[in-house]
Amino acid sequence: MDRQELAAWLRLTLAPGIGNAGARRLLAAFGPAPAVFEQSQEALAQVVGGALARELRQEPDKLAALLDATLAWRGQADEDSARSILTLGDPAYPATLLNTEDPPILLYALGQVPAQWPDAIAMVGSRNPTAQGMGNARDFAAAFARCGLTVVSGLALGVDAAAHEGALDGAAPGGVATVAVVGTGLDRVYPRQNLQLARRIARQGLILSEYPIGTPPLAPNFPKRNRLISALSLGTVVVEAALKSGSLITARQAVEQGKEVFAIPGSIHSPQSRGCHALIKQGAKLVETAQDVLEELPALSASTGRAAPVQVKNETPDDSERDGEGSVENSGESDGTHGALLRALGFDPVSLDALVARTGESTATLQVRLLELELEGRVARLPGGLFQRIGSA
Repeated sequence: MDRQELAAWLRLTLAPGIGNAGARRLLAAFGPAPAVFEQSQEALAQVVGGALARELRQEPDKLAALLDATLAWRGQADEDSARSILTLGDPAYPATLLNTEDPPILLYALGQVPAQWPDAIAMVGSRNPTAQGMGNARDFAAAFARCGLTVVSGLALGVDAAAHEGALDGAAPGGVATVAVVGTGLDRVYPRQNLQLARRIARQGLILSEYPIGTPPLAPNFPKRNRLISALSLGTVVVEAALKSGSLITARQAVEQGKEVFAIPGSIHSPQSRGCHALIKQGAKLVETAQDVLEELPALSASTGRAAPVQVKNETPDDSERDGEGSVENSGESDGTHGALLRALGFDPVSLDALVARTGESTATLQVRLLELELEGRVARLPGGLFQRIGSA
């Protein structure tokens, strides 16, 4: 796309009052963006009305600066960070977005845009997940990636970041491991804590935005971008979510797009599980393993011929064996006291005082043993002096 063509596309997105819907009507009537601005005011008025036609004839004040910034951003591309701008009519534009009510006119891409968009699964959840939620997000994403699915999320803190990391760790070289759909321009990373993660994604996956270069992290943009996360995917997995979580917006949009919604259940005492439990009550599919998700996506195996994926329980016996003699809990511990402590912990956050009451052990003894389990990655220390067992996804 040369400078003149890019200027026309940017001008179309900047025109006041036009929006994506008006822009699509103009493109359908006249062809690519440069052709739109070759039309007379009368011709434009027949499509969008007289007032908007007059606006289209006026060059936006911000166009020159945005064009220079966009060209400068695109010019910084290198082998580790390819930079592309996809128009609505571009052959590389994701076909699944074309089936939504509001596809972006322009899509900015950081990373290698695939010739054929891969099968994908969306994963979303809390920005402040429990330790178990973080582990579930990583484990599920890694399992999906090992089965050849691309994991789509939003590069937020918490579950999003863990899902991206799991996919990057599980994917084979050469594919699109993960796609991050962000709510800012691609000249910045938000939140800044995910800068290194964003760089990994640009090398092994793709970062997408519908927002122009220079767009800061504005609150309304993040719920809006969620429709793209669900639209790029065969289904959406909600890992943890409070009742007012933005993840529930993504789930609702997935339903509206005719996509499957999956929810991982959690503790009845955890606020971060209530959104998932509400989704399950409303008809979302309760899932405990990545296999549960894959089995509900028949279109995946039908379209790809992919063999049945592996079970994601780390080769453990089924649940009926977990509490018996020789079970995973007993065989996985080197002595019975650790097994008893893990069972006393359960899977809900618990205080040290409660553990003293449950086990009969002294506070000092429990502190030592909890530290050992924490160092082994089997127990997490939570705010407020609570502890939580970390189970396998």
